[in-house]
Amino acid sequence: MLKIILSGCNGYMGRVVSAIVGSDPELSIIAGFDINTVANDDFPVYNDFSEYDGTADAVVDFSNASALEGLLAYCLKNKTPLVLCTTGHSDEQMSAINEAAKKIPIFKSGNMSLGVNLLADLVRRACEVLGESFDVEIIERHHRRKVDAPSGTALLLADAASSALPYSSVNVFERQSRRAAREKQEIGISAVRGGTIVGEHEVIFAGLDEVIELKHSAASRDVFAAGAIRAAKFIAKTTAPGIYNMGDLLGNS
Repeated sequence: MLKIILSGCNGYMGRVVSAIVGSDPELSIIAGFDINTVANDDFPVYNDFSEYDGTADAVVDFSNASALEGLLAYCLKNKTPLVLCTTGHSDEQMSAINEAAKKIPIFKSGNMSLGVNLLADLVRRACEVLGESFDVEIIERHHRRKVDAPSGTALLLADAASSALPYSSVNVFERQSRRAAREKQEIGISAVRGGTIVGEHEVIFAGLDEVIELKHSAASRDVFAAGAIRAAKFIAKTTAPGIYNMGDLLGNS
């Protein structure tokens, strides 16, 4: 049985992960970390990684970007593989993640859903075919509590498009500050926040007299939790340091 530490265990996603792990005979959560230290399950909850001296096969993080320093320090000290599900990291934090990945395996994806990663592949293939003939726009919608914008998934989709376009693209997050026509190299990204929307991502390819739309909608958070658990099983058995993603997981399934 693989032993898992769950960072952000009392948050929305942490609770979903905990519930799914509870019915999985291959996994066990041995400790949780959260600013809310109430123990809702049969594992202890700590406020800070410095308070815990145990070890595990992997850490799954659904906390907040502000918790990264302590999280990486623990994983580096104990050589523990990490599944990093949190988004909204700064450039400096991304540098710290990349440095840590030189010493430990880190699984990082802007979205843990299998469907979203398939969408990213379809976006890449569409850009290869459509090339310069179509403008690319991305619209993402989430619940009112989500604090980072654009979403990590929107950036994942933008990166997928950029990797296949025949020109060097530029992400544009707002246009109200300028009066100018859309430039060819732009990938527009728009964020919507409201209600209880779990997550919707739409990629629009707008060409001359025709429009193509690719869309993914998540009906519940279970799809993200299930993907994170799959990632935990994968990364716990990975020994080589580096940054891993859903493509690596699916390629080894």
